[in-house]
Amino acid sequence: MKIIIVGCGKVGLTLAQQLSQENHELTMIDEDAYRLHRVTDSLDAMGIVGNGVNHVVLQEAGVETADLLIAVTGNDEKNLLCSVIARKAGHCQTIARIRNPIYNDEIEFLKREFGVAMIINPEYAAAEEIFRIFQFPSAIRVDSFAKGNVEFLQFKVIKDSPLIGKKLYQMHQEFKLKVLIGTVIRGDEVIIPNGSYEFMEGDTVSVVAQKMVAIEFFKIINMAKDRVRDVMIAGGGEIGFYLSKLLVNAGTGLTIIDNDKERCEYLSTEIPDATIIYGDATEQDLLIEEGLENVGGFAALTGVDEENILLSLYARDVSTAKTVTRVDRGSFNSVINEMNLGSIIYPRIITSDSILKFVRSWNTDSDSEVETLYKLADGKAEAVEFILKGDSSFLGIPLQALKFRPNTLIGCIYRNHQVIIPSGQDTLKAGDSVIVMMAGYRVSSIREIFEK
Repeated sequence: MKIIIVGCGKVGLTLAQQLSQENHELTMIDEDAYRLHRVTDSLDAMGIVGNGVNHVVLQEAGVETADLLIAVTGNDEKNLLCSVIARKAGHCQTIARIRNPIYNDEIEFLKREFGVAMIINPEYAAAEEIFRIFQFPSAIRVDSFAKGNVEFLQFKVIKDSPLIGKKLYQMHQEFKLKVLIGTVIRGDEVIIPNGSYEFMEGDTVSVVAQKMVAIEFFKIINMAKDRVRDVMIAGGGEIGFYLSKLLVNAGTGLTIIDNDKERCEYLSTEIPDATIIYGDATEQDLLIEEGLENVGGFAALTGVDEENILLSLYARDVSTAKTVTRVDRGSFNSVINEMNLGSIIYPRIITSDSILKFVRSWNTDSDSEVETLYKLADGKAEAVEFILKGDSSFLGIPLQALKFRPNTLIGCIYRNHQVIIPSGQDTLKAGDSVIVMMAGYRVSSIREIFEK
C-alpha cells in the first residue's frame, strides 16, 4: 500500500518502523526537517518538509494515488483538517489521532462528518489498558478478544511458583482447566510452547481463557489478587484524566498528584470524587503523607519516562501496590523490561497496533479479516484474532489434520457465544472468531498460517 504519514513524533516514528517492516510504500511529512530526516535516514521512506494541511505539500507526497493517510501530529484540529483535505484531493482512506477529551464523546460524529475511517486516541487507549490491569492485578498485561469474552493475560513466573519445573502437559493434567498457554518470553527468545515445554522462574507467559477460568488459574498458581480498590496516580495529564474517569465510575478510591496548579483546579472540577493534590510526586515525603504505603494500585503517568521509572521502583519498594509505568520513548526497551516495574504501558505501541490492525484488515482476502492484533516481545510474536468468512478449504477439517507453519498455535475459537479452547478434533467454521499465536512471521489473512 502507498501510505502517507503526517507527523514524525514518537507515534509517527513507531508507525513508520512497523509499516516499513511490512513492506508498505511510505512518505513522511513534517515541518521539522531534522526530525523528518532522522526518520527517513533510518527507514525506507520518502520525506517531505512541510505542513500536512497544505494541498501542495500533500500533492507532492502523492495523495492523489495514495491508499491511506495517517495524521498523527500533536494538534487534533490539524489532524482532522489534514484528513479532510486528503479525502477531497485524493479520495484515500484517512486515520486521525485525536487526543483532547472534549472530542472523546464525539468520535462517531467526527468520523461520519469528516469522512475519517478511523480515529485513534492513544491516551484513552492507554487508560483503558491500565484500567484493565487494575481490574485484574494478577497479570502484568491484560487484553481481550472476541469483544471482551476472551481474556488474554500475561504474567511472570515468580520464585516458588508451583509451575516451576512442571511441563505443560503435566499442568493440564493436574489443573484440569480450559486455559491455553499461548506464548512464552524467555530472555530474548519467544516460544510457542508444546506439551513438553517446562516452566522456569522469570518466564513471561501468556494465557488465553474466559475471565472466571483465568481467575481460578491464578488462584491455583498462588497469584490471585482482588481488583484494586484504591489507586494513587502521579501525573494528571490526559492519560491520568481518562484513567481517573474509568476508576471513579468503577467505584475505586482515587488520589491524583500533579505539579501544575491550574491543572489541579481543572481536575478538581472535572473529577469531584477524586482527591487532587497539588505537589511534586517525586518528593518521597509527599507520597508517604498521601498514603502510598497503603494503596492497592499506583500509576506513574508523568510526561517524563525517567520520573515514571523511579516512581514505580520506589512504590514497589515501600508498598505492595500494583504498579503501572508509562514509558513514551522507544529506546532502551530491553533494559526497561528487565526492571521490576510491574506493568509497563507504551502509548505509542498501543496506537501502532490499532492502526496496523486496520491496515491488515484492508489488505486481507475473502477468507477472513483481522479483528484484533497485539504485538508481543517488541514484535517478535503476535496474537491475532480473525473473523472467518466464506467457503474456505480449511473449514470443517479437524485441526490435527491441517498443516500449520512452525511456531503457530490456534489459541481459542469463539462461536455462538461459546469459548472453545481447541483440541485436535475441533474444526473451524464460517463466522468463528479465531485467535492465533505466531512467532517469527506476520499475516493479514488466516490462510497464511498454513503451510503451502
